[in-house]
Amino acid sequence: MKTSMLKFVVILLLILIILVVFYVLRNLNYDYSGEKFVKNGSLRLGLEEKQFHLKDGSVINYAEGPDNGPDIVLLHGQMVDWKDYRTVLPELVKSFHVFALDYYGHGKSSKNPALYNIDRIGSDIALFLQEQVGSSAIISGHSSGALIAAYIAAKYPENVKAVILEDGPFFATEQGRAESTFSYKTFQSIHNYLSEKPNITYFEHYLNNDPMRILFNKDGKDNWSKIVAEPAMKRFRKDMTKIPIIWYYPPELGVNTLLQLTANLQDGTGDYDLRFANAFYDFSFFNGIRQKELLRQISVPTCIFHVKPPKDTAPSYYTAEGVLISAMDEKDAQLVKELIHGSILVEGFNSMHNIHVEQPKEYLKELVEFLDPIEK
Repeated sequence: MKTSMLKFVVILLLILIILVVFYVLRNLNYDYSGEKFVKNGSLRLGLEEKQFHLKDGSVINYAEGPDNGPDIVLLHGQMVDWKDYRTVLPELVKSFHVFALDYYGHGKSSKNPALYNIDRIGSDIALFLQEQVGSSAIISGHSSGALIAAYIAAKYPENVKAVILEDGPFFATEQGRAESTFSYKTFQSIHNYLSEKPNITYFEHYLNNDPMRILFNKDGKDNWSKIVAEPAMKRFRKDMTKIPIIWYYPPELGVNTLLQLTANLQDGTGDYDLRFANAFYDFSFFNGIRQKELLRQISVPTCIFHVKPPKDTAPSYYTAEGVLISAMDEKDAQLVKELIHGSILVEGFNSMHNIHVEQPKEYLKELVEFLDPIEK
């Protein structure tokens, strides 16, 4: 009897050890940055990374898929690159001719603050559409990419068949309103780092100063330091050439993904140029463009995707202190719809912001439903 019980305990322990090993390996080897997708998946999907060279020497890096249908151009959000669409690319390449771009300041595209404004980025992508795509294309832009997509749709309608604006920060990025948003506080932190030039890496500055900490700290407890900053810094000190992965946090928790977003050109840990964020801090990104006027100019079929309020602040999009924690609130989303004649508003995505990553099936479903009657 004792022998049988001992065998059972040993087997149970072995099973637990195996499960823990698989858990740790999954957490450590999850594709947080998209590099594994490029090595293992993009070629299988027929995606080829290329570069579009402009006459002044500027470069737009992009991944192009096989010609399996209508042309669709994907514009990522800030701090990431074209690989951010890897969750939906396997399905998109089946029915579309995909062009996933890195706009300036991101990925392998040009890094030059003189390029970091909506006029230059938008007009250069329009030139890309004319010369590389060769016809009017569908554009799906996320976050800052949605702002750029709206600019192209308004200024270059001959190059745009339809546009999807995925949770774009309309109005909340304009001076006088932006200062009370969560995103602007991040831009301000980056600006302070660039202007003060402290003798530390941006990653260290982020862990000490980023406003994200207020979402972790509750009831006066410094949970951010305990849960994120201290374990992340301990690992970063061992290898300061890359953003660390905390082995005991699963991808679904989002901590390691959050840390990965800090990868930047200045630290040598990634390709994102922190000076791009500075253009949102001082509002030079908009180059005098007023968003309401821009949206009124859009005449092509448009669909607006908008997330539901965050769980921590629902039913509001604001913190108790009145800080906007999302890209838009419900009034912003409705105003975008009203300003773009004939546009469609799809609300209620169960996502913090990045719908195509967090809710890929819903993103694809709504995209196809919007585009079906246009293609027919």
